Amino acid sequence: MPAPDAALAETIRRRLEQGDDRIADLHIWRVGPGHHAAIVSLVSDAPLPVDDYKRRLADLARLSHVTVEVHRCNHSH
Repeated sequence: MPAPDAALAETIRRRLEQGDDRIADLHIWRVGPGHHAAIVSLVSDAPLPVDDYKRRLADLARLSHVTVEVHRCNHSH
């Protein structure tokens, strides 16, 4: 099932996938008119604190609630 707002999903992906940070799972859903929530699971060789990732999304007015989980990648590439 596609995200309810494909442009918002792409913006989230662009803002979070920097350096070696990669989105492993992204769920977006509508919580009200013009408001969305997102759960993002990231994998990184050198993860940042969760609040750093949330700050990258803070100015997105349509995104009313964000949950971010970050996992260190323990595999060679």
